[in-house]
Amino acid sequence: MPEAPDVPTAWSWLLERKPGTRGATQDSLLAVVEAAHAEPRLRRLYPFPTHGTLRFLRSAPPWAELNHDDLPFILYGGPPYKIYTSGYADLLGEAGTPKEAAALVVRHLSSVQGLLPE
Repeated sequence: MPEAPDVPTAWSWLLERKPGTRGATQDSLLAVVEAAHAEPRLRRLYPFPTHGTLRFLRSAPPWAELNHDDLPFILYGGPPYKIYTSGYADLLGEAGTPKEAAALVVRHLSSVQGLLPE
């Protein structure tokens, strides 16, 4: 399955549930994608659903840099929705709604080195 070539296309394919898109058949993913897309800081990142998570990557493929997947992500099988740091290193919190989960990711982006402020 090919990945979207850029950030806007990745969001579009997820929101439209384009056939063949990673996660397109997962009903529980759509609400989380919509909530994350509503957050301007998350909308600048590449959305990447995998293994029950919605990850936010620093760039679109191909992924040459080592730190492209070092941002907080959402485990979307909730509620509750769990938000973890990269690699499941730390549970940052739980949220009752997709909107709260997206907001929690945004709050933790400021502590990630190399990301531009809002």
